[in-house]
Amino acid sequence: MKSLIRIFSIMRKEFRQLGRDRLTFGMIVGIPLIQLLMFGYAINTDVRNLSTAYVDEADSHLSRRLVSDLRATQVVNIRQRVSSVQELNGLMDVGSISIGIYIPDDFDRRVLQRDRPALQLLADGTDPILLGVAQQLTAIPVRFDSQPPMPGTDVLMEVRNFYNPERRSAVNIVPGLVGVILTMTMVIFTAVAIVREKERGNLELLINTPIKTPELMLGKIFPYIFIGLIQLVIVLALGRYLFQVPIRGSELHILLASLLFIATNLSLGLLFSTVATTQFQAMQMTFFLLLPSILLSGFMFPFDGMPILAQRIAEVLPLTHFNRLMRGIVLRGTDIMNLWDEMAALAMVMLVALTLAIARFRKRLD
Repeated sequence: MKSLIRIFSIMRKEFRQLGRDRLTFGMIVGIPLIQLLMFGYAINTDVRNLSTAYVDEADSHLSRRLVSDLRATQVVNIRQRVSSVQELNGLMDVGSISIGIYIPDDFDRRVLQRDRPALQLLADGTDPILLGVAQQLTAIPVRFDSQPPMPGTDVLMEVRNFYNPERRSAVNIVPGLVGVILTMTMVIFTAVAIVREKERGNLELLINTPIKTPELMLGKIFPYIFIGLIQLVIVLALGRYLFQVPIRGSELHILLASLLFIATNLSLGLLFSTVATTQFQAMQMTFFLLLPSILLSGFMFPFDGMPILAQRIAEVLPLTHFNRLMRGIVLRGTDIMNLWDEMAALAMVMLVALTLAIARFRKRLD
């Protein structure tokens, strides 16, 4: 009986501590609620609204009907018509579209004679899911208005797999995995940095030194930059030699993008460390960032297939922009200047997070 009383006393004490710890209590309730609502709406294996552009050299009634039929499927979101295949390829290279449609000038004759594919679907092979969607589109029929439906009048579509002709999943996974690993390790390392100093009693010593707040923050960040670069080299090297993942772009551009991404994650980690009061809370906040980053950034599911609200949330996550940078540079060989908007987004997140971290730490010192 006395043992039960002591157990219930400890339980009552723990509940009281949880009630006073508002951050932990908020995460207990908020994490499952937000994750359920976010991912229940955002994760959808029925991919739709993929960014698409097309070239219509035939410009005939049948070709226009084809475009209309494809648009009606809602699988593709045809955003623009371009004038040449080269322009279509350029949009694919910078990741502006996931699917390209090329309709040749003899489209009508090919449909009638059925001696060759009537058109080409250009698919971004860096994501195997997109290849599957392109294959589904080949079943879309186009028929003559003046004739009843007849066997053999379906349009023959040829799917061209860009950037991943062997259709290997590792080609898509490895560049994205770089960002996931860096997000997890960089944010965790720095999220516990300030909290660890406080728990060990070293924060008071730092306060009494002439070091300034920005100097302390930058001093905390710089050592982990080298750790992040080591992880980058390990993942890309193993990906290249174990899984034959090609690196088509410039190593210098990969380095620049990775440095900015590492600095952004470290800044977020520092911000978390100024909010959390214990290392456990800092780890919880890191998990709160990591799971949405993995599921909403395009690492696991095509970005265009998610609802608009989920896409807007994903645009705030650094991993979303880094995935586009890595897949663009590593797999498509894209010049980093063509991806300047992704670099600018990362820089903006880094500056905001670092500014808030410095302001909150200065307030704590006051």
